[in-house]
Amino acid sequence: MIKAALVIQESLAGKYDLNLACCLNFISKAAAANAKIIVFPEMNLTGYVAGPEIKEICRPITKEITALFCDLAKTHDMDIWVGLAEQTEDKKIYATHLVFHPDAPPTRYRKIHTAPNEKKYFTAGDKIITFTSFGFNFGVQLCYDAHFPELSLAMALKNADIIFIPHASPRGTSQEKYDSWMRHLTARAFDNGVYIAACNQTGDNKMGLHFPGLCLLIGPDGNIIYTSKDDSSEGLHMIQLEKSVLNHVRNHKMRYFIPNRRNDLFRF
Repeated sequence: MIKAALVIQESLAGKYDLNLACCLNFISKAAAANAKIIVFPEMNLTGYVAGPEIKEICRPITKEITALFCDLAKTHDMDIWVGLAEQTEDKKIYATHLVFHPDAPPTRYRKIHTAPNEKKYFTAGDKIITFTSFGFNFGVQLCYDAHFPELSLAMALKNADIIFIPHASPRGTSQEKYDSWMRHLTARAFDNGVYIAACNQTGDNKMGLHFPGLCLLIGPDGNIIYTSKDDSSEGLHMIQLEKSVLNHVRNHKMRYFIPNRRNDLFRF
């Protein structure tokens, strides 16, 4: 069993220093609570926009920021998941999430499925990422990625135990966003026998978008284990991930579907 922290953060678009200070404060609180993982929303460091303004707020992944989070991960013996609008040397922009580990090089995930309103500004990633840490196998998706069942299946086939899905999903109330997530996230957990954990930004980003605060944990049986719905408050939300819960589902011949796929028909 490990403790993890899901963060609901108000991330102001283009206010990197303020967002970073908030991020560091949450990391300190998570460490004090003995969390081994802390997961921030999509693009929490740069803020999120899906328009021409993204060209002004995107940032490269510098040696300085990498060193900062690598040191924090090592100091606190914690995986730290942070996001940004990443600008590459060839001026491409990716929705990127970085996972800093205490004893391994960082893991980088670039959003594979860009939403229709993002396609003009963001380049899509092309690598399905899973990795092992603290005895669990993890997958990462970002927001719109979660609407594509084959991505979660691909991660499950790579032996993912937990898929974290950081969001920057604006508009509506927290309850309305929760109802939307329930239409697909429970299926991702139930069909694949994995934990699904998601968190969203919150509040007014000062560039025309308002985010309803929300985070949740769904068990590998598709049932909700934890949820927090608060339209405007930031927060650190502690969850527990347990091997015994995974094993209970995966040892049940009628409740774990992956071993019974028709691989002769579905070659993926």
